[in-house]
Amino acid sequence: MDNEAIKVYPARWLVLAVFGIMGSLTQVLWLTFAPITGPAAAFYGKSDFMIGLLSMVFMIVYIILAIPAAWAIDTWGFKAAAGLGAVLSAVFALLRGLFATNYTIVLLSQIGIAAGQPLVIGAITKVAVRWFPVRERATASGLGTLALYVGPLAAMLLSPYLFVRSGMKGMLLMYGLAMAVTTVLFLAVAREHPPTPAGSDERVLMFDGLKSMLRRRDFLLLLAIFFLGLGLFNSVSTWVEDIVRPRGFSISQAGTLGALMLAGGIAGAIVIPLFSDKARRRKPFVVLALVGLLPGLIGMTFATAAWPLFLSGFVFGFFLLSAGPIAFQYGAEITHPAPEGTSNSLLILMGQVSGIIFIVAMDAMKDKATGSMTTPLLVLAGLVVLAVGLALALHESPVHGDRPAHAGSGTEKG
Repeated sequence: MDNEAIKVYPARWLVLAVFGIMGSLTQVLWLTFAPITGPAAAFYGKSDFMIGLLSMVFMIVYIILAIPAAWAIDTWGFKAAAGLGAVLSAVFALLRGLFATNYTIVLLSQIGIAAGQPLVIGAITKVAVRWFPVRERATASGLGTLALYVGPLAAMLLSPYLFVRSGMKGMLLMYGLAMAVTTVLFLAVAREHPPTPAGSDERVLMFDGLKSMLRRRDFLLLLAIFFLGLGLFNSVSTWVEDIVRPRGFSISQAGTLGALMLAGGIAGAIVIPLFSDKARRRKPFVVLALVGLLPGLIGMTFATAAWPLFLSGFVFGFFLLSAGPIAFQYGAEITHPAPEGTSNSLLILMGQVSGIIFIVAMDAMKDKATGSMTTPLLVLAGLVVLAVGLALALHESPVHGDRPAHAGSGTEKG
């Protein structure tokens, strides 16, 4: 239960802000090439799949490093772990810019940046728990997750523009310098703890928590939902230009679609967690998000004019990405006292695994003659329906005292 007597500090918003800026730029680096797949393929003399690989390596690396990153976050604290991740990202982002014409070095640099990413994005709920009282934690997680949507939004808008105006080298150097400056800012400003605790933060050791959470029925369902939902986002984001190109849309329109998809996500990540905190419920809002994204996904699959395509992208992003912060917080609540970094990292891990599968499958299932991705998009819509069914089977979070703490967990002692 939230303790109204707990002292909170205005500095919590500064800590969250600098973390958010850093998190945003890790996402810019991830999706740099997504809205310019065709031009990048021509620049490097590679296939669309090889350009998609520049994004997909982030998911592959995340699978390998998710558990070590979670251990680092929960053992060292979010500042040390996320700071290390930021330094890795900055160094390799600069290297990527300096050798921008060499595909092999760019690919290796993407791997180096990807090694830093899980140390940053896995710390979202750790920041919320360390600095914010219970009544604000879904909102804080929402704002932290929102920052991870701002980054892809920036990539979708900026990459086509910067590529045309400054070329590949100029674009990549600008991104590298921005990451370097932000890393210095984070290390200078961020603090691990407020002067006094923001609320209960009792957690068990990581591996004990890992064993415990994998025995919880609701958390296993949540993992499956993330497998489908985050995999959907990762694959659609990676292939956004390929999705619309066969219908005659330009790279600028593909970038606009990606940007509106993420702008919708930003709006959803602000609005929906506020309602979740106010209602003191998590499950209904996860269900709402999954149901609400379906019209947007269908619209993006069939729209042949710009305005319905853009509207569909906004609706898709608004509902899909609003589920992220609520689901992250729900996962931390139902697995307490397991460490937040562990639950966060496992959930993202599922999305990275599915992202790889969905990206490869979408490329394999597209029409080889026209490049149309209608069939794989309809398959993804069917998987969303499955995710809705899984979400309906969840129990509500126990944090607000609405049910016994171990109800529905499957194996815990009552």
